[in-house]
Amino acid sequence: MLVSNNSYVAPPSFILNGIPDLERVHVWISFPLCTMYIISLVGNLGLVYLIYYEESLHHPMYFFLAMISLTDLLTCTTTLPNALCIFWFSLKEINFNACLAQMFFVHGFTGVESGVLMLMALDRYIAICYPLRYATILTNLIIAKAGLATFLRGVLLMIPFPFVVKHLPFCQSNIISHTYCDHMSVVKLSCASIKVNVIYGLMVALLIGVFDICCISLSYTMIVKAVISFSSSDARQKAFSTCTAHISAIIITYVPAFFTFFTHRFGGHKIPPSLHVIVANLYLLLPPTVNPIVYGVKTKQI
Repeated sequence: MLVSNNSYVAPPSFILNGIPDLERVHVWISFPLCTMYIISLVGNLGLVYLIYYEESLHHPMYFFLAMISLTDLLTCTTTLPNALCIFWFSLKEINFNACLAQMFFVHGFTGVESGVLMLMALDRYIAICYPLRYATILTNLIIAKAGLATFLRGVLLMIPFPFVVKHLPFCQSNIISHTYCDHMSVVKLSCASIKVNVIYGLMVALLIGVFDICCISLSYTMIVKAVISFSSSDARQKAFSTCTAHISAIIITYVPAFFTFFTHRFGGHKIPPSLHVIVANLYLLLPPTVNPIVYGVKTKQI
């Protein structure tokens, strides 16, 4: 949008075009997504309610589970209602500032979720390797501080994103081939260099994703060493079974997350845009849908 000879301002709004090349089947795609969203709402709200009111579940593992359930709820609610409006009513326009807000919340909540998964891995490590000191190490105060630190890390690292994007010149198309305002999808519409955005995005990925994966890997390495040393096969089986649900949550969270991250930056021309957008939506919707089911099945108390 041209203002003077060489200056540009941001467009008043963007157009979220949904899933590219699949516009004709948007309505059909919406039904499984809507079903997953309803399951995630019922499942996660049910878990949070159960953990809050059932005193027997007032233990560190369940507090962390409540944290991840709340984060999952906020993450999918930030994007799915907007996507369904695109699919059902063709309401594709989104205000520029609303787009920046959505971008901030999407990336902020996913950063928080990664941190909570790391805390859950540390919880399993302490429970298995130091069972007698578990209650004294993970006190309610420590859990609250760890949860707050994880939340602040996710939020503070994402604050620069909307401010940097807000000052980019947008002189090309305002059409985003996506169902929500993803950082890279927005900045690629700019007519200026986006090197700062790319570099900062990589830094955040290292500070959150890579750091959390390293901590999770280290925790499970120590868990495996400890479990192997158990003399009883029943004890080994019980120890591994307590980690099954958490390992499932890690897989369904990080696999689509890394796929989305790397295709945006390194494989954008080789991956069909429709596949990229579908995986990006599953990245935000699959964990909230599957986690309550997995934990409900694998955790006897729940």
